[in-house]
Amino acid sequence: MTNLDKVQTARLAATYVSAAPGYFEKRGLRRHAGVWSLWALGVGAVISGHFSGWNLGLAAGGWGGMLIAAAIMAVMFLALSLCIAEMSTTLPLNGGSYPFARFALGPFWGFVSGICEHIEYVLTPAVICYFIGAYLGAIFGPSVPEPVWWIGTYVVFLALNMLGVALTFRITLVITLASLGVLLFFCAVALPHVDFGRWALNIAADGTELPRGNGPFLPMGWSGVLAALPFAVWLYLAIEETPLAAEEAVDPVRDVPKGILLALATLILTAFLIVAINPAVEGVGAHALAQSGEPVLDGFRALFGGASADMLGLIALSGLVASFHAILFAQGRQIFALSRAGYLPSGLSLTNGGRQTPVVAMLAGSGLGLAFMLILSVSLGQAEAGTLIGSVLLNMAVFGAMLSYLSRAAAFLVLRRDYPRLPRPFRSPLGRFGGWLTIAICLVTLVCQVQDTRFLQGSFWVVIWLALAIAYYLMVARHRLILTPDETAARKAAQLATDRLAT
Repeated sequence: MTNLDKVQTARLAATYVSAAPGYFEKRGLRRHAGVWSLWALGVGAVISGHFSGWNLGLAAGGWGGMLIAAAIMAVMFLALSLCIAEMSTTLPLNGGSYPFARFALGPFWGFVSGICEHIEYVLTPAVICYFIGAYLGAIFGPSVPEPVWWIGTYVVFLALNMLGVALTFRITLVITLASLGVLLFFCAVALPHVDFGRWALNIAADGTELPRGNGPFLPMGWSGVLAALPFAVWLYLAIEETPLAAEEAVDPVRDVPKGILLALATLILTAFLIVAINPAVEGVGAHALAQSGEPVLDGFRALFGGASADMLGLIALSGLVASFHAILFAQGRQIFALSRAGYLPSGLSLTNGGRQTPVVAMLAGSGLGLAFMLILSVSLGQAEAGTLIGSVLLNMAVFGAMLSYLSRAAAFLVLRRDYPRLPRPFRSPLGRFGGWLTIAICLVTLVCQVQDTRFLQGSFWVVIWLALAIAYYLMVARHRLILTPDETAARKAAQLATDRLAT
C-alpha cells in the first residue's frame, strides 16, 4: 500500500483487502468500442429526454422559461463534460463517478458518489419504460395494461444486452441514428406549420391557457426559469455515462473525451430544435404539451392525424428505446463496478465467461427498477401510479444525478489542486472555472427542486435510499474494499508525481 492509500484509507477508517486469486479474471470485460460507439452510447442514453419528460417544464416556466433553462443546462453539461473528459484521460478508469471520487476524495465519498449515480441509473430506465408504455398505450389503446408493456420492454432489452458488448454497441448505434432521424424529420416537417405567438406563447402567468396565444415570453418570470431547470436536466441527463464504457473502449484515453464531447454537441443541437419547435406546432401548443406523456407523438398527430400519426409514433419510439437500451448497459456496468470495488456484494460483479457481460448486475438493477414500477401500479392503481412514475421517479433520478455531478466536479477540482503533475492528454479549456460553474448550477437546480412539492417527495426517497446505503457501507462495505489493477496503477503514478513535486 502506498502512502497515498494510507492517507485516503485513514479518513473514514476504511480497509482495502487483497483480491482472491482469479477474482478479476471472473470479472473481466471485453474491449470493443471506438469513438462512434461511445458517441452513440452518449447520445442514445440521453435522446429519450427529447421525446418525453422535458415538456413538463413548460408548466413551470412557459415556453420562454423552458428555452432559457435548456440553455443554462447546456452550459452546465458542457462544463461537466469537459471535467469528465479531462479526468477520463488523467485516470482512465471504469466505473462512472466512483473511481474519480474515491481517488480524489477518499473511499467514503467514492461510495456516496457511486450510490447517487446508482440511483440515477436504476430509476432512469424505469421512467423511460413508463414513457414507452405511455406511447404504446396511446397508439394501441387500453386493451393491453401498461405493466405488460413495462415487463416486455425490460425482458427484450435485457436479453439483447446479455448477448455481448459487440451486439450491444451495434444496436445502440442503429437505434440512436434512427431516433436522431425521427427528431430531425419531425422538426423539418413541423417547421412550416409553427406559429410561435399563437401556440408556443399560450400560457398565462397563472398557468391557465390563453385561447388566442400571444402571451408573455416568460409567463412566470425569472422564477419560472429556475423552476424549469430540473426539467431541463432531462434534455442532457445520462451523457455522463460514457466513461462507464472505458474498460470496453479500444483506446479510452483517446476515444472517451471525443465520444462524450461529440455526443453533447449533437444533443445540444437537437434539444434546442425540439424545445423550440414542438410547442409551437399548430394545434398542439405549450399548454397542452405541458401535460403530455408523448409530446412528439402529439406533434405528429397534429401534423398528420389518424393512422399515419400512429405509425410515425411507433417510429418515434426509437428515441425512448435508444435511451432504455443504452442506460440498461450503463446500469449493469455501474453496479458491476461498485461490486468489483467492494462497495456492493461481490457476486453482483460476476460476468459470464463467453461474452464477458455483467449479467448478474444487469438482472439485479433491472429487477429493482421494474419492482418500483410494479409495486406502484399494484398499490395505487394504474392511472395514479402512472402519475407517480412520471413525476416522483423522474425527480428521484434527477436528484441522484445532480448529487453525482457535484461529486464529479469536486473530484475534478481536487485532482487539479493536489495532483498538478499527473499527465493530462486532454485538458478542459475552462480549467477550474468549469468545475465551479458545474457546482454552482447544480446547487441552484437542487434548491429549486426541493422547493417544488412534486420534487420534494422524490428527493425525500433519495435521502432514505442514501441513508440505508451509507449504513451498509459503515457496517459492511468499508471493511472489504478492493482496488482494481487500473486503480492501483493510477495511485502509483500519482504517488510518483507527488514525490517528484515534493523534491
